[in-house]
Amino acid sequence: MTTFAELGLTKKVHQAIDEMGFEEPSPIQAQCIPVVLSGRDVIGQAQTGTGKTAAFGIPLVEAASNVRHVQSLILTPTRELAIQVAGELRKIARYKRVKTLPIYGGQSIGHQIKALQQGVNIVIGTPGRILDHIRRGTLKLDKLQTVVLDESDEMLDMGFIDDIEDILKVTPTERQTLLFSATMPDEVKKLSKRYMKDPVSVTVNRGDVTVPLIEQVYYKVLERTKQDSLCRIIDSEEISLGIIFCRTKRGVDELTEALISRGYLADGLHGDLSQAQRDRVMKKFRNGEIEMLIATDVAARGIDVGNVSHVVNYDIPQDPESYVHRIGRTGRAGKRGLAITLVTPREFKLFKSIEKETKAKIIAREVPSLADVAERQAEIWRERLRASLQEGGLAHYRAVLAGLVDEFDPVDLAAAALKLIAGDAHNEEKAEYDFGDTGASPGMVRFFINIGRTAKIGPADLIKFVSEEAGIPGNAIGKIDIFEKFTFFEVEQESAPFVFESLRQTRMNGSRVNLEPARPREKMVRR
Repeated sequence: MTTFAELGLTKKVHQAIDEMGFEEPSPIQAQCIPVVLSGRDVIGQAQTGTGKTAAFGIPLVEAASNVRHVQSLILTPTRELAIQVAGELRKIARYKRVKTLPIYGGQSIGHQIKALQQGVNIVIGTPGRILDHIRRGTLKLDKLQTVVLDESDEMLDMGFIDDIEDILKVTPTERQTLLFSATMPDEVKKLSKRYMKDPVSVTVNRGDVTVPLIEQVYYKVLERTKQDSLCRIIDSEEISLGIIFCRTKRGVDELTEALISRGYLADGLHGDLSQAQRDRVMKKFRNGEIEMLIATDVAARGIDVGNVSHVVNYDIPQDPESYVHRIGRTGRAGKRGLAITLVTPREFKLFKSIEKETKAKIIAREVPSLADVAERQAEIWRERLRASLQEGGLAHYRAVLAGLVDEFDPVDLAAAALKLIAGDAHNEEKAEYDFGDTGASPGMVRFFINIGRTAKIGPADLIKFVSEEAGIPGNAIGKIDIFEKFTFFEVEQESAPFVFESLRQTRMNGSRVNLEPARPREKMVRR
C-alpha cells in the first residue's frame, strides 16, 4: 500500500491529512492522486465510503495557489453532498490559504455573490445554481483549471445533463476534467467522450468497497410482521444513530409514522419534503434529537454523519451498488458499524445474488423473541445505571428520595424510577400464521402444490426448488408425495410461513405455482 508520504504532497497538506486521521490512502486515493496531480483527465468508478472525495480533493488543494480567481469547480447532484465536499476540502486546506465555497439553491444568492466577489479558489455546487451564477456574471470560469463531476450517474438521473453541458461549454477547452460515478451507464460514457481528453480510468473493485469494520447481518422476516420484527431488532440493539432505508417515499412515511407512534425517536427524509423540512430533519439527526432517520436512497445521497452506528435495509436494495452505498454510511472514521438487512421470502433470491456479487460475508440471525428483547433491555439499563453510579453527582436525587426511603424498600423505589423512565411499552406476542390441521406429521405443515409428474419433476427437483425459493435448508422438507398433476409435501413448522409467502406467485418449469395448506387426509374428498 502506498503511503501519503510517497505521494509527494507538501508539508501543509500532509499535516492536515494526518490530523484528519487518515493513516494511509484508500485504493481510490492511491490510484487517483498521482494521476490528478500529473494533470491528466480521470474517470473514477467508486461508491460512497471509498474515500473518493479526498481522492480528488487532496490534489485540488495541493495544486491550488493563493490567487483571487476560481481554479477548480466541483459539480454535485445535491446540496447535502456540496456541503459535505466543501467541508472535507476545508479540512484538507486547513494550513493552506485556499478558499472554498459551496453554492446551492435554497441559500441566499446575495450572500453567495458577496463571497464570490471576495475571491474563491474552489467552488462546489449544484448544476442549477452554478449555471444561475454564470448567467448573472457573478461566477467567472475563464481561468478555471479543473472541473470535477461528482456522482455523475446521479446528476444525470436527476435531469441535470443540459445544465452540465451548458456549464462545460463556458469553461476553458484546455482544462482538466475529473468524472466520478458509482455506475457507468451509457449517458455517463457519452458525456466523458464529448468532454474529456484521453482519460485514465480508475475502478475500485467491489471487494475494496466494503469497509472491514462493518459487521453485516440479515434477518429472515415475514411481510405481514415486518414492522414488529424491525422493532424487536431495534430494541435488542443499542443504537446511537441509525439510518433505515425504504424503497419508496410512501414507505418512508408509513414506517416513520409507525415508529413514532411506538415511541421511537425517528423522522423521515425523502424527495417530496421542502428544503427547509429536509434541513430541519438533518439538523435533528446530527444533533442526536432523533435516533433513527428513515430515508430513500436518493434522499440519503450526500449524507455524511460520522457517528452512525447502524444501517438497516428495511427494504432490500435493488442492486449490489446500492447495497454497498447504503452500508457505507456506517463504520466511518475507524468506528465499528452494523449493517442489518431484513429479507422477506420473495426477496431471498435477490438478496443471495447481492451477497454473491459483493462477496460479502452476511451472517444470518434469528429475529429476537420478546424474552430476548426484555433481557437485552435489562442488560442495557444495568450498564447505564452502573455508569451513572460511577459518574456520581447524585446529591440532588438523594434529596428527592429523602422522604420515601423510610416508607418503601429502596429496591422497589429504584424499580419504580426505572419504570417511569423506560415506560411500559411491551407489545403482546403476535401470532404469525396458523395453518391449522393439515394432516402433517408432528412438528410439520403439509402443503398442496399444483405441479406433478406431468411437469417432469422428482423429489430432488422439488427440494431444490423449495429450498432456493424460500431460503430454507433442504433437510427442513419432509415427506413428499408426487402425483400426476399435483404434489403434497411437508416442511418444518418454523419454515412453513417462508414457504407459503415465497411460493404462492412463482413459476416452476414454466408453470405457475398454486400453493396452499393441505386439508387433513380424513377430510379430503376422494376422486
